[in-house]
Amino acid sequence: MIQRVTGLQRPAAAQVQPRQGIGQQGGFGALLQQELSRGVQQQPAQSVAFSKHAISRAQERGIQVTPDLMDQLAGSVIRAQAKGATNILAMDADKAFIINVPSAKVITAITQEEMKENIFTNIDGAVFL
Repeated sequence: MIQRVTGLQRPAAAQVQPRQGIGQQGGFGALLQQELSRGVQQQPAQSVAFSKHAISRAQERGIQVTPDLMDQLAGSVIRAQAKGATNILAMDADKAFIINVPSAKVITAITQEEMKENIFTNIDGAVFL
């Protein structure tokens, strides 16, 4: 177009070249979908680990750690991360867990009976299982 208007030709270095990958794969939408799918594949599923203390407390107190419970605890950690919490109390009607969110580690496990007698400190969130 510059040549048509001015009669001059643009130097070779100044010519605009399409960016790699964008024009060839259907534009921005295709590139965005590619990046999103790559991000999903790279992110491992959030898993929760029990500290040695939490394992011994759960055994002492008869708390059954099932795959369903582990999924609930992992979901609690994900929801707490979204809200920016660092230490949460994850509880249901008969048990509770103190979880450090950044490390996704259960710190301790408590039964319903013990919940009545305890005050929970140093937590910044609560999640119902």
